[in-house]
Amino acid sequence: MKKNIGSPDRIIRILFAVFVAALYFANVISGTVAIILGLVAVILFATALIGTCPIYLAANMSTTKAEKVV
Repeated sequence: MKKNIGSPDRIIRILFAVFVAALYFANVISGTVAIILGLVAVILFATALIGTCPIYLAANMSTTKAEKVV
């Protein structure tokens, strides 16, 4: 698949996942909220590692820098 997630976007996704994990392990969030935020965090973390976001593909978006044609 074509990469459509740029570096700043990847960093934000990973930081969000780490933040949610920290909230969970500090017992700040629990129950349904923890499950929902945990699923979102796992999805964002996975897409950051892979470099491709299915929603961006469907919307024909990309946060990567445009390739220069020489």
